[in-house]
Amino acid sequence: MDFTGKVALITGGGGGIGRATALGFALRGAKVMVVDADADSGQASVDIIAQRGGTAAFVQADVTKSASVKDYVEKTLAAYGRIDAFFNNAGIEGKVVPTQDYDEDVFDRVIAVNLKGVFLGMRHVLPVMLKQGSGAIVNTASVAGLFGSPGMPAYVASKHGVLGLTKVASTDVAGLGVRVNAVCPGPVETRMMRSLESQRNPNDPESIHAAYAAGIPTGRYALPEEIAGAVLYLCSDLSGDVTGTHIVIDGGRSGSGGVAPVKRI
Repeated sequence: MDFTGKVALITGGGGGIGRATALGFALRGAKVMVVDADADSGQASVDIIAQRGGTAAFVQADVTKSASVKDYVEKTLAAYGRIDAFFNNAGIEGKVVPTQDYDEDVFDRVIAVNLKGVFLGMRHVLPVMLKQGSGAIVNTASVAGLFGSPGMPAYVASKHGVLGLTKVASTDVAGLGVRVNAVCPGPVETRMMRSLESQRNPNDPESIHAAYAAGIPTGRYALPEEIAGAVLYLCSDLSGDVTGTHIVIDGGRSGSGGVAPVKRI
């Protein structure tokens, strides 16, 4: 997967999966634009890429605001001249609270970042790619976009919506040189999972980690680099006829129906 001469744009690029993907693109020759709401974490990703000999820049943005999204697209074009790969990845977890008690403001914020942010990203990047006649977009959904998860109505709803947007956008641009897909990670070793574990059991978050891992056939969480690998594939020429679909990276959990694996003795 050689991205020499290509430009990759990544939202949520200051976090675990976003940073791993940004580095993955850069180490394979791409020029990378890192976008994040947090300036320190976003710049840290750029610094890590530079230390490894890659090329990257940072733009701070609010993905829920059209003007801010337009700005990060324009700055990417000003810096690098094109956008070949767009990892539409920014997202937040919200709170773990039953639906009947869920705070409306928190719900609105999760939907704004996770769903509207994905829409706005495609709304402003797709015209660039269509003008080029080429490009690949990967949206970050989740296994929560395939199933329910108690106490997470906003997050689950947003990720189901991301898969719907992915399918619609892919058909809108099919045959025009642009592909749109999604990744659906299960539990990943990131800040977000630490937050969810702590919310489910503030007194013993490690017990939640152990319980989640025990329900995964591989017996562990995925690494951010493993999610990045799927994103890189979907943005590469190796997946030239892949569009309108999603890749699940969850250690086989969804394939087992959530049933804990049988332990060998």
